[in-house]
Amino acid sequence: MISVWQCAWHQHDWRLVLLAGLICGLACLGAVTILRQQRGENRRMDLRWQYVAGITTGFGIWCTHFVAMLGYNSGVAVVGYDLVLTTLSLACAIGMTTVGFAIVSRGGAAPAALITGAVVFGTGIGAMHYTGMNAMEFRGHFEWRPIRIALSILFGICFCTPGLMLALRQRDLGSGMAASGFLMTAVLALHFTGMTAMTAIPDPSEPQDSYFLSPLSLGLTIGAIALAVLLVGAGAAIINTAALSAIRTRGREFRIFVQGITDCALYMLDPDGHVVSWNAGATRLKGFTSAEAIGLNFASFYSAEDRDAGMPLRALAKARETGKFTAEGWRHRKDGSRFWANVTIETVLDEQGGIVGFAKITRDISRQKEDQDRLEALTAKLDAALTNMHQGLVLFDSADCVALVNARFRAMYRIAPDVPLEGMSFAEVMRFSLRARSGVEISEERVLLGAEWKSACLAQPDHGGLVTINYEDGSVVDVVYQALADGGFVATFEDVSERHRSAARIAHMAMHDSLTGLPNRINFNGQLDYAIEQARATGLKVGVVAIDLDGFKEINDTHGHATGDAVLQAIGERMAAIAGESECIARFGGDEFAAYRTFGDEAELMQFLDRLAQQIATPVAVDGLELRPAGSVGFAVFPDDGIERGHVLGNADLAMYRGKAARGGQVCRYEYGMDETARTRRAMAKDLREAIAREELSLAYQVQRSVTTGAITGYEALLRWHHNVDGWISPEQFIPVAEESGSIVEIGQWVLREACREAVRWSHPHRVAVNLSPVQFTDRDLTKMLAEILLETGLPPSRLELEITETAIIADKAAALHMLRQIKALGVTIAIDDFGTGYSSLETLHSFPFDKIKIDRSFVRQSDQSEQARAIIRAVIALGTSLNMPVLAEGVETEAQLTRLRLEGCNEAQGYLLGRPRFDVPQEPVAA
Repeated sequence: MISVWQCAWHQHDWRLVLLAGLICGLACLGAVTILRQQRGENRRMDLRWQYVAGITTGFGIWCTHFVAMLGYNSGVAVVGYDLVLTTLSLACAIGMTTVGFAIVSRGGAAPAALITGAVVFGTGIGAMHYTGMNAMEFRGHFEWRPIRIALSILFGICFCTPGLMLALRQRDLGSGMAASGFLMTAVLALHFTGMTAMTAIPDPSEPQDSYFLSPLSLGLTIGAIALAVLLVGAGAAIINTAALSAIRTRGREFRIFVQGITDCALYMLDPDGHVVSWNAGATRLKGFTSAEAIGLNFASFYSAEDRDAGMPLRALAKARETGKFTAEGWRHRKDGSRFWANVTIETVLDEQGGIVGFAKITRDISRQKEDQDRLEALTAKLDAALTNMHQGLVLFDSADCVALVNARFRAMYRIAPDVPLEGMSFAEVMRFSLRARSGVEISEERVLLGAEWKSACLAQPDHGGLVTINYEDGSVVDVVYQALADGGFVATFEDVSERHRSAARIAHMAMHDSLTGLPNRINFNGQLDYAIEQARATGLKVGVVAIDLDGFKEINDTHGHATGDAVLQAIGERMAAIAGESECIARFGGDEFAAYRTFGDEAELMQFLDRLAQQIATPVAVDGLELRPAGSVGFAVFPDDGIERGHVLGNADLAMYRGKAARGGQVCRYEYGMDETARTRRAMAKDLREAIAREELSLAYQVQRSVTTGAITGYEALLRWHHNVDGWISPEQFIPVAEESGSIVEIGQWVLREACREAVRWSHPHRVAVNLSPVQFTDRDLTKMLAEILLETGLPPSRLELEITETAIIADKAAALHMLRQIKALGVTIAIDDFGTGYSSLETLHSFPFDKIKIDRSFVRQSDQSEQARAIIRAVIALGTSLNMPVLAEGVETEAQLTRLRLEGCNEAQGYLLGRPRFDVPQEPVAA
């Protein structure tokens, strides 16, 4: 920018620069004024204005350039200007500005047209400028800077774009001045930026052309051309403005005359039938404003049918041939309404006799037509209404004979359209329609019954009523009878079959489980209340059963909810199939079911319970899987275990939970005292959920020693609970409650974190063993949680040993194997706990990556008296030796037991003999 300013300030004569700017400004203002003369009504006239604007602007830009060049001091002596190049630069200016104006004008000043026109306009200025520069004749040559050249043309394009937009999109004076300013800025910015793009290099050896204009000649030529162009442009604008003013005056007078006519539509059409003028009467008659109507084809006022039939085209063709067309017909308003119109179309000719358009007059003669067609229209509307009713309708006169029948009634009762029903009596039409619908003869009793229903409805205080008829095919029809003032009556027939079916479906959904189709809780409670009342009256008993599926959560977690739903559906179908008289089986939600049976002999109840247990235990096949669901079943008996439904159901629940605690799929009967036990367990579960926050839990550690050397091999972390009221509570009491309530997951995490944190502080790197509950083992995030705890506490994974019972892995061996492999990958060791009890098998040891076998304390305790226990211990130790897996015996309390284990080759032991559980860990060396 600095170099541009220096060029304009130091290398130009400011007087000539100001003159150049004045010429440029006047040329741009003239161009904007001329461009705005375009009206878009006559393409040829618009094209002429584009030519005039292009010539004016081209000459103005050319003059601006050469006036500024006359004031330019390049440091060399300019002897003249090459005549050919000077002329060529003028042609570039005129040609490309004209093309640029044409592109923008024809494109409606749309963004794409604006940008394209600006590019052509700016490029044209640049072509003129650099061609004119090369026209300079002096002893030397120019050196050019391409970047400056490109920048100058970019300036021209950028300033042209808003200038053209303001020139053509708006019409006010302010926007015109702004448009002229932008265009002038484009020219001047390109010129002075372009002047900095070259350097004149003197060279006396350069030859000179003999055909050139001297600066004086060029100046005179420029002045003459500039004056002539400006005069021509101004004169054209003044003449056009005056002509337009006169035309507008005459047009205004004509419009006042035309707009004053309001009782008919008067408007002009172009030769193609498009509206070009619109009077107030047309607005009132047709509803379109002038802005909305102008440009529409007059065929828009015809109906779609008339347009398809070619009526508008025939009307114009007739007017062309004869000079006038007159007709009557329906025409349409903007809102879709129609009126009956008298239409006249006359041709409008120019001075040479050519058709320039049509004058169209439309009068509304609807009132006359309405008077003529009123009865026909009413009849047509009544016909349409009757035909399109979704109810059947039969109109009876005062003599009880059919006066009118609609098509819907015929369709409902399968009566052909050509069968005459009018004139039939009520009894005759009833007999005929029912026979046509059913295909069988109708008894006289049924016809008389229908007549009685009709008479009863018409005798109501409001002289009407409804009868609902259920037909043999399952359909339902509502018949409404309504008396008329003339003594007749009308009967309407509505098929409400689907409505009744929907209501039945909704009622069924409200009372049944959506997944299994079994009765839901509300339905079951209602039936059970009735069964209890009946039993109370007859002296019978009611056995109420509560059922809860065991391990259903694991099925959902392992195989997905879709599989779980399939299992529930299969069990529900089986239960529904076995439910007999005096029995009901329901699903309450989730994996919870309930049932009852009324019985006189308890053997009947036992058989019912056996059937239920058998259906639950039968394997379910889902997508190639064979799942073996199990269930806990509890039952209570009315009136032995309660005299109210809620009491008996609650006691059945207590019995079910007792059976669940027994772990074995037992059917458990309610016994007195279960409710107290349940309350105790619920209170304990509540306290357990708060035990961590109240800091009531702690860990004790029992030492594990080598049987041969007595050295410490590790410690087992044992959970202890000191209740703030009840004191110390045995793990055998609270662990099952924690597992049942689900709080064992949170407690287990606390035990793992606390054991690892304390083990890190031990002075010797003893291993710490922690028990995992089967409930914890089903947690998919177990491995992630272990990794986080090890990272958080800093305990090496090799110092952590997890003890897992075989019951934790037996439910889903594939998932358990995956989990154990993930744990092993962390570097944590795994011991199988309580081996010898439960499902213990060689297959388990072979399939799963265990690091140690722990013999259950019950075998060690019985080994003093039981040869069988000693044989089991001996077999387990031998098995561990053959698998290269260390064996640890729990519950060692006597020297004799320890000696026996040593002789059998047991590796490790723990028990009261070796060390009782302690809250602190003695500082002893680790085993070698």
